[in-house]
Amino acid sequence: MAAAQTYAPENSARCTNSVHLLVDRLSAGYGASPIVRNVSMTAAQGALTILVGPNGCGKSTLLKTMARVLKPMAGAATLDGLSVHNTPSRQLAQKLALLPQGPIAPEGLTVHELVAQGRFPHQTLARQWSREDSRAVTAAVAAANVTDFAQRRVDSLSGGQRQRCWIAMVLAQETDVILLDEPTTFLDLKVQIDVMTLLKHIAHDQNRTLVIVLHDLNIAAMFGDKIVMMRDGEIIDQGHPNDVITRENLSLVFDLDAHVITDPLSGRPVCLPVLKQVAA
Repeated sequence: MAAAQTYAPENSARCTNSVHLLVDRLSAGYGASPIVRNVSMTAAQGALTILVGPNGCGKSTLLKTMARVLKPMAGAATLDGLSVHNTPSRQLAQKLALLPQGPIAPEGLTVHELVAQGRFPHQTLARQWSREDSRAVTAAVAAANVTDFAQRRVDSLSGGQRQRCWIAMVLAQETDVILLDEPTTFLDLKVQIDVMTLLKHIAHDQNRTLVIVLHDLNIAAMFGDKIVMMRDGEIIDQGHPNDVITRENLSLVFDLDAHVITDPLSGRPVCLPVLKQVAA
């Protein structure tokens, strides 16, 4: 397997110490057709970067390319200056974890067994299960608040409980970067808030880099440190939620007529769609 290589971005001034994950002039897709075209963005350490946009705009494709599931057609994704796609798989898995949308656990697997799978990148033929692995799993189970049902089967749990188990698994992997594709899908509002609060804690208090694909604009605005707004495979705007979630951008990107007001407590934007009058 190829050794890790460095990659020189288009504008090296963007590579500050706070930038952990960088995408530079990246195009990617399936077959010969690019879905993501010439996009550049950064994800800072200790922050939540959230990708938003209409269905089919390329959010998940971009995330998968960052995670090396897809190979770029042009450009690169780099982690700490090293090309993601030229880094040996095990070495990359010790630095970057991916939680895809709708993961499915093998039938009969317990929560503890699922979380323990996060330690696989740290094991070799010469180094099997260790006290360090046990420590990491115990800490991840506690951080994700799944201790009370750690011995239950994953398939016996509610949607919110299962999602916490998967998050515990990627926490046990102990990577600096975690990529999550729609981690709140099909969860009720209270559980969505609980999951996003946990992810915010992981980013801010554990100083990790999180990149998350979300559909709910108000949840993204509430929790995101940075919003990356996409349409038709391109990044239309990126920055603080107050700067990106505007009436003009919602119209341009989502074809949505909406008022954007400021939450008086958080100071974050709130999107209120304008209801159209229906003719009698």
